[in-house]
Amino acid sequence: MMRRLPDWLKVRVGGGETYVEMKNLLRTAKLHTICEEARCPNIAECFGCGTAVFLILGDVCTRNCAYCNVNHGKPLPLNENEPKDIADSVKTLGLKYVVITSVTRDDLPDGGAGVFSETIQKIRLMNNGCKIEVLIPDFKADINALQTVIDAAPDVINHNIEVVEDLFPVIRPEGDYRRSLSVLKTIKTIKKTMKTKSGFMLGFGETKDQICATMQDLRASDVDFLTIGQYLQPTRKHAAVSKYYTPEDFEGFKAIAFGMGFVHVESGPLVRSSYHAEKAVF
Repeated sequence: MMRRLPDWLKVRVGGGETYVEMKNLLRTAKLHTICEEARCPNIAECFGCGTAVFLILGDVCTRNCAYCNVNHGKPLPLNENEPKDIADSVKTLGLKYVVITSVTRDDLPDGGAGVFSETIQKIRLMNNGCKIEVLIPDFKADINALQTVIDAAPDVINHNIEVVEDLFPVIRPEGDYRRSLSVLKTIKTIKKTMKTKSGFMLGFGETKDQICATMQDLRASDVDFLTIGQYLQPTRKHAAVSKYYTPEDFEGFKAIAFGMGFVHVESGPLVRSSYHAEKAVF
């Protein structure tokens, strides 16, 4: 049974001219956004502002996390035009900050790192001055894949830890907490000046001590930017919500995070990994 949402988690549905324009553009170009695939609660706000998180490597993930609404199974072949189509769309929309993420593609030798690199380069070529953030999978901690993305020189590299360590076996059975931390550490080892980012969700039954331990682990991995948000159950088939944290709870965690030394923190019930992403850079 899905729990009733508290008032602070109720948001308006999409609407407005820019929202419709964004939806039409994505369908015409046959592009995907994580905003739609993951049923993000901020889609109306972001689309209404002409902002989107583009989803590359198709829309079928090779992993099956208990919280995620993205399709999983056997992915289709890669769309060779995808990097240019995204760059074209960024130009059409006049975006100054764009986020590129992907499904996990364990079926590809490089996990899709080459497509990330090509997409970054195409955007740079066609959109002078546009800032680029990438939200990458763990690439199975392959250092060559990470090097490929770093060499393309995005402005920010994000890799989400998603949940506290003790919940990985249930919520992220095909992921690995320590592997994800090693990805973030490796990025900084390869390029110390690269801005890194991570985030996680609350509401699965974690404790305050576990939340603080997760923040400490991320800070110890030299992560610059942090996001913390409330998990919302997409369907009855997904992991149930154990607790709805209040806006005051999130403000408390934000204060703790800043005290640990994070440069920028977004913490709130409706915060997602790319919510107000540009604020950390501009």
